[in-house]
Amino acid sequence: MKVAKDLVAASATPMVLGILAEEDSYGYAILRRINELSDGELDWTEGLLYPLLHRLERLGHVESSWREVAGERRRKYYRITAGGLAELAEQRRQWDAVVGALKEIWPGDPRPPATFALAMFPLATFPLATFPLGGFA
Repeated sequence: MKVAKDLVAASATPMVLGILAEEDSYGYAILRRINELSDGELDWTEGLLYPLLHRLERLGHVESSWREVAGERRRKYYRITAGGLAELAEQRRQWDAVVGALKEIWPGDPRPPATFALAMFPLATFPLATFPLGGFA
């Protein structure tokens, strides 16, 4: 069963920002990480990822730079900015509200409360205090 396109689109920004909060990365590696995190359930394409990365860059949530690794071709790497970390914290707050509401209407769900959030966002185990919300120049 693949995840519906609407849900993929809604989760795209926090997924990419969460991955970039782990480490700088490039497009193909981000696609692999999403596939790995979702056990292949999230069907992402370059046509979804690259416009999203460009939008996040325009918004100042990520920055990009070209890097060369010996023996490999040049790759455009993306890194999260302070503004991106703040946006990730806000996205997480919003997703926590959505997950909380879903748990209320699905009361018989045998999974532990954080299972869905952890599956969607591996950074859900990090306290929000780790995401600086100010103090950056």
